[in-house]
Amino acid sequence: MNKTYTAVKEVAEMTVAVLIIAAAVFFFLIPSHASVSSISGLAIILSNFIPFQISAITMALNILLLIVGFFLCGKDFGAKTVYTSILLPLFLAMFERIFPDNGSITGDAFLDVICYTFTVSIGLCILFNMNASSGGLDIVAKIMNIYLHIDLGKAMSLSGMAVALSSAFVYDKKTVVLSVLGTYLNGLILDHFIFGQTIKRRVCIVSMNREEEIRQWILHTLHSGATLYDAIGAYNLEVHKEIIAIVDKPEYQKLMAYLRKTDPDAFVTVYNVSEIIYKPKVY
Repeated sequence: MNKTYTAVKEVAEMTVAVLIIAAAVFFFLIPSHASVSSISGLAIILSNFIPFQISAITMALNILLLIVGFFLCGKDFGAKTVYTSILLPLFLAMFERIFPDNGSITGDAFLDVICYTFTVSIGLCILFNMNASSGGLDIVAKIMNIYLHIDLGKAMSLSGMAVALSSAFVYDKKTVVLSVLGTYLNGLILDHFIFGQTIKRRVCIVSMNREEEIRQWILHTLHSGATLYDAIGAYNLEVHKEIIAIVDKPEYQKLMAYLRKTDPDAFVTVYNVSEIIYKPKVY
């Protein structure tokens, strides 16, 4: 029963996420004529040469990429990608039927791109946090990652920028610039909302007199792990213990407040850590 509930919940969340993405494409991206890092953006360009609806072109491109992905990506290619790749053009087709005379809501192409970028990021964040994707250019990026050994984030940026620049074959310079800026902004927002959520801080503390007290507080009050290193001061060659703790944002705020109160003279350095792999201790 729990597995069934989890599966139904996951499908429902993916469906909502794809609906949000489809709405962003239909109501903001299509009216702007911009091609912002998506297979739908490429479909908008191709619609100028092929006498089909954007939803039909998107479906054809997604099916083609799914077939290529199955051959080139193997087991890394999941059922979630298949589901979202097919569902997106279906939602676009639904919107095309319900709103046949769709036009710009804002009346300005720049505002349309801004609204698209923020709206589509919501849907993409939901999918990425479920270890899913919307298909399309994500498949292209995966292939580039496997066979060209390009970092996945860079591969997504390159494929998205290629789509944005392809708008030069159809639209004016303003639309091309808008497509490129939209692609760049989309990448920044995704980095913030997806990868930014996993960022932790590496706090390095050297305390002259309260080292043991601080160590005990981190372990038993903050319930975080810590590592000790011997730190030798270059001025007088005295040996002190450097405490290093990896903490999330709430823990970081508590730790800094504690240090300011307990030992305001402590030497503290802080670094951002984008990812850690470890087995949590049970307290």
